[in-house]
Amino acid sequence: MPADTAPAERLFFALWPPRPVREALVQVRAALPRPTGRENHPLDLHLTLVFVGAVAPQVRACVEAAGDGIEAPAFRLRLGRLGDWTKPRIRWAAPAAVPEALTVLVSRLQARLSDCGLAPEKRPFRPHVTLSRKAGPLPPTVPTATPDWPVRDFVLAASRAGRTPSYEVLKRWPLSVYGAS
Repeated sequence: MPADTAPAERLFFALWPPRPVREALVQVRAALPRPTGRENHPLDLHLTLVFVGAVAPQVRACVEAAGDGIEAPAFRLRLGRLGDWTKPRIRWAAPAAVPEALTVLVSRLQARLSDCGLAPEKRPFRPHVTLSRKAGPLPPTVPTATPDWPVRDFVLAASRAGRTPSYEVLKRWPLSVYGAS
């Protein structure tokens, strides 16, 4: 298929947890009250930084280049909150406090994506890892033994329909080791 007629890809920048964090999130999810709904595949667990959406193949190169040269420090992410959004019926784990390094990374990515002609997200950034969809509401108190995540890189990923896991990491960029705590 010629490049100009290839289907658009749904892309997003994300933090992809290392195996120990991913396994800890699966254990946290298993401890939550039922019904848990449709649990995300363990290899699909991630924290979206910037959702790019469907892009034509000729825009993908610009999106990939947006990650190149991003200067941001590595940081620790304490996923100290568990919750749910009732209307979309999503259960999630989120940081109790959002590290400045995380908001800096998101801002820099959005600025670089604007060079590709992509408008920044209008909704406020609500960092979270989706644990399950179509889940029942959580009771007012739930266990909060969530993992401490040493964030050392970020990725560009694509949604792949009809596959399990549903997401594929396309490219990975390291964060600077200075500023890591």
